[in-house]
Amino acid sequence: MAVDFGRLLTAMVTPFTKDLAVDYQQARKLARYLVQNGSDGLVVCGTTGESPTLSKEEKVELFRAVVEEVGGQATVIAGTGSYSTAESIALTQAAEKVGVDGVMLVAPYYNKPSQEGLYEHFKAVATSTNLPVMLYNIPGRTSVNLLPQTVARLAQIENIVAIKEASGNMDQVSELRRLLPDHFAIYSGDDSLTLPMMALGAKGVVSVCSHVVGPRMKEMINAFTAGNTTLAMQIHLELYPLFKVMFITTNPVPVKAALNLLGHQVGGHRLPLVEANPQEKEAIKNTLASLKLI
Repeated sequence: MAVDFGRLLTAMVTPFTKDLAVDYQQARKLARYLVQNGSDGLVVCGTTGESPTLSKEEKVELFRAVVEEVGGQATVIAGTGSYSTAESIALTQAAEKVGVDGVMLVAPYYNKPSQEGLYEHFKAVATSTNLPVMLYNIPGRTSVNLLPQTVARLAQIENIVAIKEASGNMDQVSELRRLLPDHFAIYSGDDSLTLPMMALGAKGVVSVCSHVVGPRMKEMINAFTAGNTTLAMQIHLELYPLFKVMFITTNPVPVKAALNLLGHQVGGHRLPLVEANPQEKEAIKNTLASLKLI
């Protein structure tokens, strides 16, 4: 299956109203803004979208709203993975009916499946849909590491076409690129590792920072793919303080604080997440100011 999700994908936050209902109208506005500012695609209801505290109905409605707003202009990838294979299948099939372009499936968290369990989980979800599938490996959140050998097995399933790799392990990225077919796309799951991973054959990034510096991120990616590695490195180093401050506390707390400072009314968080504390907000504000964003 030949699929091009794009190079700069934004893991979109979920805006909330003051009473913490999903703000679908603001989600539409944010989706349009992101697409107008460098994003080739949007990942909806990933961890950055606070997926653990959204109901299935809210997720499906968010998929629908974003597809209606930017479908055809950008790829819309639905975060449909969970620690339950049956629930992942049901949400994936609901997302397919809404018209998304693909799904992202996180490695099952908390129940710690074996590599064989991971293989069977992803295989079961992928074979339940016609949509292209992006795997998502983030051991720091899931407590399991989806190993390159397992990804290589999964790549033999026709509609499993990409992975968001957030292990932070460059050797693992090298092994992935070595084992996987050329058409299988690797995406960085960490903004600060976008450039290093592209040097190892990654296609791009599923980004948090592109909420606030989308055009500059796109410029960095384009510079690298055009062979201008010096410019790409200069942009990387310029943005590096932002890459770090956006993870000064649990994602998506800093990026929501940044968006609110920039005038995007994305609201607060559902518990157990809480807003950034005054010191964290000050650090975020200072970094935005240093980049002349505010």
